[in-house]
Amino acid sequence: MENSTNPPLSPREILLEEVKILAGPVALEGILGIPQGASGIVLFAHGSGSSRFSPRNQFVAQELRAAGLATLLFDLLTPQEEQIDMVTMQLRFDIGLLAERVVGATDWATHDSRTRDLKIGYFGASTGTAAALIAASKRLEVVGAVVSRGGRPDLALSELPRVQAPTLLIVGGNDLPVIDMNRKALEYLHTEKELAIVPGATHLFEEPGTLEEVAKLASDWFVRYLTKG
Repeated sequence: MENSTNPPLSPREILLEEVKILAGPVALEGILGIPQGASGIVLFAHGSGSSRFSPRNQFVAQELRAAGLATLLFDLLTPQEEQIDMVTMQLRFDIGLLAERVVGATDWATHDSRTRDLKIGYFGASTGTAAALIAASKRLEVVGAVVSRGGRPDLALSELPRVQAPTLLIVGGNDLPVIDMNRKALEYLHTEKELAIVPGATHLFEEPGTLEEVAKLASDWFVRYLTKG
């Protein structure tokens, strides 16, 4: 499980606060960050066993805010569910449930006064990528872009042909099994798509400079598709 503290505020930041996201029958904990003049917001769907405090997603979120994009990092499980999952380790792999939570967060963002005018994108990691892509197939009108970091899009193959949002799959060059999984998933996507392989990176992008490359690729993709005009 990843652990981290909140990233430092950018001088451009005008809002960074804890929020509660009503997603169906549950309330999920989240961190909303909105820089001045944002025209898009990126919702983060973290990987198995992680949370809104994922250090890798926090780093990417900070870089996206520096590029003028709002971010929403949120827990896919409630505190009670997380306690159960620490013992059973089942809910973190319930892709259908996780996708429902991403859909719920999307609906929350489209109605909240702070975010309802922002174009929506998804940043998924590991199993969170599958949840994000399924959600994108269910909210075709509002999801404008998807980026995956070391993700498992192959866990959502049946839904991929329905995804319309331009999708960027980022994989580490040394993460060979996941490269194969992403290449297979790419064949099922019928939208604008790209597979970016970061040389020398393993699954968690722990090597120097590799996570920075992920953030740059993601930022460029989201700015391209979520920025007005």
